[in-house]
Amino acid sequence: MINDWLADTRTSYDTVAANYADLVRDAATDNAQLRSALTVLAEQVRALGGGPVADIGCGPGQFTAYLHELGVDAFGIDLSPAMIELARRAHPGVRFEVGSMTDLGLADGSLAGVLAFWSLIHVPDDEVPGVLRDFHRMLRPGGLVQIGFHVGTESNLKTEGYGGHPMKVYVHRRQPERMAELVGQAGFEVDTQLLLYTEGIVRQAILFGHSRT
Repeated sequence: MINDWLADTRTSYDTVAANYADLVRDAATDNAQLRSALTVLAEQVRALGGGPVADIGCGPGQFTAYLHELGVDAFGIDLSPAMIELARRAHPGVRFEVGSMTDLGLADGSLAGVLAFWSLIHVPDDEVPGVLRDFHRMLRPGGLVQIGFHVGTESNLKTEGYGGHPMKVYVHRRQPERMAELVGQAGFEVDTQLLLYTEGIVRQAILFGHSRT
Protein backbone atom coordinates (compact mmCIF):
# COMPACT_ATOMS: atom_id res chain seq x y z
CA MET A 1 0.00 0.00 0.00
CA ILE A 2 1.28 3.43 -0.90
CA ASN A 3 2.64 5.39 2.08
CA ASP A 4 0.33 8.08 3.46
CA TRP A 5 2.76 10.88 2.63
CA LEU A 6 3.09 9.65 -0.94
CA ALA A 7 -0.69 9.43 -1.34
CA ASP A 8 -1.12 12.91 0.11
CA THR A 9 1.59 14.33 -2.15
CA ARG A 10 0.10 12.73 -5.25
CA THR A 11 -3.42 13.92 -4.46
CA SER A 12 -2.22 17.43 -3.60
CA TYR A 13 -0.31 17.90 -6.84
CA ASP A 14 -3.08 16.35 -8.91
CA THR A 15 -5.34 19.02 -7.40
CA VAL A 16 -3.07 21.99 -8.09
CA ALA A 17 -1.46 20.74 -11.31
CA ALA A 18 -2.90 23.32 -13.73
CA ASN A 19 -2.19 26.31 -11.48
CA TYR A 20 1.28 25.04 -10.62
CA ALA A 21 2.11 24.54 -14.30
CA ASP A 22 1.07 28.12 -15.07
CA LEU A 23 3.31 29.38 -12.25
CA VAL A 24 6.49 27.51 -13.23
CA ARG A 25 6.09 27.35 -17.02
CA ASP A 26 9.00 29.75 -17.67
CA ALA A 27 11.12 28.90 -14.61
CA ALA A 28 13.96 27.42 -16.65
CA THR A 29 14.21 30.35 -19.05
CA ASP A 30 13.44 33.29 -16.75
CA ASN A 31 15.88 32.43 -13.94
CA ALA A 32 19.54 32.89 -14.93
CA GLN A 33 20.82 30.73 -12.06
CA LEU A 34 18.60 27.81 -13.00
CA ARG A 35 19.55 28.18 -16.66
CA SER A 36 23.21 28.12 -15.69
CA ALA A 37 22.82 25.03 -13.51
CA LEU A 38 20.99 23.12 -16.24
CA THR A 39 23.51 24.22 -18.85
CA VAL A 40 26.34 22.94 -16.66
CA LEU A 41 24.56 19.59 -16.33
CA ALA A 42 24.07 19.35 -20.09
CA GLU A 43 27.71 20.18 -20.78
CA GLN A 44 28.94 17.66 -18.22
CA VAL A 45 26.71 14.92 -19.63
CA ARG A 46 28.06 15.57 -23.11
CA ALA A 47 31.62 15.50 -21.76
CA LEU A 48 30.91 12.05 -20.33
CA GLY A 49 29.76 10.79 -23.73
CA GLY A 50 26.04 11.43 -23.34
CA GLY A 51 23.35 9.15 -22.03
CA PRO A 52 19.90 9.42 -20.47
CA VAL A 53 19.13 11.89 -17.69
CA ALA A 54 16.13 11.37 -15.41
CA ASP A 55 14.30 14.44 -14.11
CA ILE A 56 12.78 12.94 -10.98
CA GLY A 57 9.81 14.83 -9.62
CA CYS A 58 9.57 16.65 -12.94
CA GLY A 59 6.17 18.25 -12.37
CA PRO A 60 4.84 19.74 -15.62
CA GLY A 61 8.19 19.13 -17.29
CA GLN A 62 9.71 22.58 -17.73
CA PHE A 63 13.22 21.52 -16.67
CA THR A 64 13.07 18.23 -18.57
CA ALA A 65 12.13 20.09 -21.73
CA TYR A 66 14.90 22.64 -21.26
CA LEU A 67 17.50 19.89 -20.94
CA HIS A 68 16.03 18.30 -24.06
CA GLU A 69 16.46 21.60 -25.91
CA LEU A 70 20.10 21.58 -24.84
CA GLY A 71 20.56 18.24 -26.60
CA VAL A 72 20.28 15.98 -23.55
CA ASP A 73 18.42 12.66 -23.70
CA ALA A 74 16.23 13.78 -20.78
CA PHE A 75 13.01 12.17 -19.58
CA GLY A 76 10.70 13.05 -16.70
CA ILE A 77 9.14 11.06 -13.87
CA ASP A 78 6.53 12.38 -11.45
CA LEU A 79 4.24 10.95 -8.80
CA SER A 80 1.25 12.97 -10.02
CA PRO A 81 -0.61 11.63 -13.08
CA ALA A 82 -2.13 15.07 -13.63
CA MET A 83 1.33 16.64 -13.79
CA ILE A 84 2.49 14.02 -16.28
CA GLU A 85 -0.57 14.63 -18.45
CA LEU A 86 0.24 18.35 -18.55
CA ALA A 87 3.91 17.66 -19.26
CA ARG A 88 3.09 15.39 -22.19
CA ARG A 89 0.67 17.93 -23.59
CA ALA A 90 3.13 20.84 -23.31
CA HIS A 91 6.20 18.92 -24.49
CA PRO A 92 5.08 16.20 -26.92
CA GLY A 93 8.62 15.43 -28.07
CA VAL A 94 9.82 14.48 -24.58
CA ARG A 95 9.19 11.26 -22.66
CA PHE A 96 7.30 11.47 -19.37
CA GLU A 97 6.03 8.72 -17.07
CA VAL A 98 4.28 8.35 -13.73
CA GLY A 99 6.46 6.97 -10.95
CA SER A 100 7.66 7.39 -7.38
CA MET A 101 11.23 8.23 -6.45
CA THR A 102 10.88 5.69 -3.64
CA ASP A 103 10.39 2.85 -6.17
CA LEU A 104 11.79 3.88 -9.55
CA GLY A 105 12.81 0.47 -10.82
CA LEU A 106 15.31 1.81 -13.36
CA ALA A 107 18.21 -0.49 -14.19
CA ASP A 108 21.53 -0.28 -12.35
CA GLY A 109 24.00 2.03 -14.07
CA SER A 110 21.48 3.04 -16.72
CA LEU A 111 21.66 6.82 -16.31
CA ALA A 112 24.21 9.50 -17.09
CA GLY A 113 22.51 11.97 -14.77
CA VAL A 114 19.76 12.60 -12.25
CA LEU A 115 18.00 15.92 -11.78
CA ALA A 116 15.83 16.39 -8.67
CA PHE A 117 14.78 20.02 -8.43
CA TRP A 118 12.61 20.70 -5.37
CA SER A 119 11.13 17.19 -5.27
CA LEU A 120 13.03 15.84 -2.25
CA ILE A 121 11.47 18.65 -0.19
CA HIS A 122 8.40 16.44 0.35
CA VAL A 123 10.34 13.31 1.29
CA PRO A 124 10.55 12.62 5.06
CA ASP A 125 14.01 12.67 6.62
CA ASP A 126 14.09 8.93 7.24
CA GLU A 127 13.31 8.19 3.57
CA VAL A 128 15.92 10.52 2.03
CA PRO A 129 18.98 8.22 2.44
CA GLY A 130 17.23 5.38 0.60
CA VAL A 131 16.14 7.69 -2.21
CA LEU A 132 19.68 9.00 -2.62
CA ARG A 133 21.13 5.48 -2.60
CA ASP A 134 18.70 4.58 -5.40
CA PHE A 135 19.83 7.62 -7.38
CA HIS A 136 23.39 6.35 -6.98
CA ARG A 137 22.44 2.81 -7.99
CA MET A 138 20.86 3.98 -11.24
CA LEU A 139 23.85 6.13 -12.24
CA ARG A 140 26.84 4.80 -14.07
CA PRO A 141 30.27 5.49 -12.47
CA GLY A 142 30.94 9.21 -12.66
CA GLY A 143 27.27 9.92 -13.33
CA LEU A 144 25.96 13.33 -12.34
CA VAL A 145 23.40 14.54 -9.86
CA GLN A 146 21.82 17.94 -9.25
CA ILE A 147 19.47 18.41 -6.31
CA GLY A 148 17.50 21.58 -5.62
CA PHE A 149 16.13 22.07 -2.11
CA HIS A 150 14.78 24.60 0.36
CA VAL A 151 17.28 25.84 2.94
CA GLY A 152 16.36 25.78 6.61
CA THR A 153 15.80 23.47 9.55
CA GLU A 154 12.04 23.19 9.89
CA SER A 155 9.28 21.05 8.37
CA ASN A 156 5.91 22.70 7.76
CA LEU A 157 2.57 21.27 6.68
CA LYS A 158 1.29 23.01 3.54
CA THR A 159 -2.50 22.99 3.50
CA GLU A 160 -3.20 25.40 0.65
CA GLY A 161 -1.41 26.61 -2.44
CA TYR A 162 -1.28 27.41 -6.14
CA GLY A 163 -4.65 29.03 -6.72
CA GLY A 164 -5.93 28.47 -3.22
CA HIS A 165 -6.51 24.76 -3.70
CA PRO A 166 -6.32 22.44 -0.67
CA MET A 167 -3.08 20.56 -0.19
CA LYS A 168 -1.65 18.22 2.42
CA VAL A 169 2.11 18.01 2.01
CA TYR A 170 4.99 18.54 4.37
CA VAL A 171 7.73 20.83 3.10
CA HIS A 172 11.08 19.88 4.60
CA ARG A 173 13.85 22.46 4.64
CA ARG A 174 17.43 21.28 5.07
CA GLN A 175 20.81 22.88 5.65
CA PRO A 176 23.36 22.62 2.81
CA GLU A 177 25.84 20.92 5.14
CA ARG A 178 23.29 18.24 5.99
CA MET A 179 22.37 17.66 2.35
CA ALA A 180 26.05 17.34 1.46
CA GLU A 181 26.48 14.79 4.24
CA LEU A 182 23.52 12.71 3.07
CA VAL A 183 24.64 12.82 -0.56
CA GLY A 184 28.16 11.81 0.42
CA GLN A 185 26.88 8.88 2.47
CA ALA A 186 24.93 7.67 -0.57
CA GLY A 187 28.12 7.32 -2.62
CA PHE A 188 28.52 10.71 -4.27
CA GLU A 189 31.25 13.30 -4.30
CA VAL A 190 29.84 16.77 -3.75
CA ASP A 191 31.35 19.18 -6.26
CA THR A 192 29.72 22.44 -5.18
CA GLN A 193 26.55 24.00 -3.82
CA LEU A 194 24.87 27.10 -5.19
CA LEU A 195 22.77 29.25 -2.86
CA LEU A 196 19.87 31.03 -4.55
CA TYR A 197 18.60 34.34 -3.22
CA THR A 198 15.33 35.40 -4.80
CA GLU A 199 13.30 38.19 -3.21
CA GLY A 200 10.09 36.97 -1.63
CA ILE A 201 10.98 33.29 -1.98
CA VAL A 202 12.33 30.92 0.66
CA ARG A 203 16.09 30.42 0.51
CA GLN A 204 17.02 27.69 -1.91
CA ALA A 205 20.13 25.81 -2.93
CA ILE A 206 21.34 23.47 -5.66
CA LEU A 207 23.84 20.71 -4.93
CA PHE A 208 26.08 19.49 -7.75
CA GLY A 209 27.71 16.07 -7.40
CA HIS A 210 28.89 12.96 -9.18
CA SER A 211 28.90 9.25 -8.47
CA ARG A 212 32.18 7.88 -7.18
CA THR A 213 33.88 5.57 -9.66
